[in-house]
Amino acid sequence: MTVLLPRADGTLHRHEPCPAPRRPLPGPPPASRAVLAAAHVVADPLADTAPGDPAAIDWDATLAFRRHLWEHGLGVAEAMDTAQRGMGLDWPGAAELIRRSAAEARAAGGTIVCGAGTDQLTGAATLAEVRAAYEEQLALVESAGARPVLMASRALAAAARSPEHYLDVYGGLLRQASEPVILHWLGPVFDPALEGYWGSGDLDTATDTFLQVVGAHPDKVDGVKVSLLDAGRETALRRRLPRGVRCYTGDDLHYPELIAGDQAGFSHALLGAFDPLGPLAAEAVRSLDAGDTAGFRERLDPTVALSRHLFRPPTRFYKTGVVFLAWLAGHQSHFTMVGGLQSARSLPHLARAYELADGLGLFPDPALAERRLSLLLDTHGVPR
Repeated sequence: MTVLLPRADGTLHRHEPCPAPRRPLPGPPPASRAVLAAAHVVADPLADTAPGDPAAIDWDATLAFRRHLWEHGLGVAEAMDTAQRGMGLDWPGAAELIRRSAAEARAAGGTIVCGAGTDQLTGAATLAEVRAAYEEQLALVESAGARPVLMASRALAAAARSPEHYLDVYGGLLRQASEPVILHWLGPVFDPALEGYWGSGDLDTATDTFLQVVGAHPDKVDGVKVSLLDAGRETALRRRLPRGVRCYTGDDLHYPELIAGDQAGFSHALLGAFDPLGPLAAEAVRSLDAGDTAGFRERLDPTVALSRHLFRPPTRFYKTGVVFLAWLAGHQSHFTMVGGLQSARSLPHLARAYELADGLGLFPDPALAERRLSLLLDTHGVPR
């Protein structure tokens, strides 16, 4: 049984689906690293919505996917970039997602962290308005019983005129946080509106400001999530963090080496790539618990080609591939996304994602994945 797949150059080639998928067993959270998957949301495919409308979410399927991650020992990073914050999911939808997922985490005994930002602001805002928006979202996350992730803010990037503005806004938020938070530095490759974050387009200068924020309030910072897709820069930043402050890698291109670490330390994980890779990733990190770094790399290194494909430029559209793979894997019944983002990647891109994922044995039911892919190929007129 083979399937005819389109290539980027317009040609077709035959692929033989994997006959024996990997079946990672459910297990406890890894002990040597914190491992969180930034999880996608499942759209309601029957909702009568158009791009720009409030997101219509299939809550049952969305929460079932989070239970799947918890079952395999991963934590959930909720209402983050992978959940289409600012790309189809607005603040009212994100707030409801946080409340529901936090309640589900308590019921399941799962770890959860939740994004707090300023996306209720829809136009130009003052620094005071930015801080008030952050405070509103921070309060909601804390009231839901989750650890907040202070996400990078488009509104702050637009309003700030100097590093001191970042120091002032973040300093005020950290002083009033009830518990330690995670600070998120999302690079412009994920969101072009965040260019020059921390008050400078020079990354060395921006890093110094970022570390100033952390260093002034180390007791209020559980960790930092770094999403710059630069392994060397993340490693250098990690070594400068105050003692006890974690580094969570958000580098979906170099995560095996960053999680494995070196003699000077390692990164924990908070990754969108671990949405489709979750069970395999948790299994790999449990190898590190036993001191088996070679086994960890043997399991996780082969996944990098798929992640690099999903996150290739324009990187912000990686969510399309993530949801596509969730559909093929049987985690949802359709390939529909909030905001119509299922159209953000080409058919050859999706076909290659299928091929790479199938080669890793990621689909619990390869026949189901092949049938669903064939439906998509038929819709696009690809010959059998």
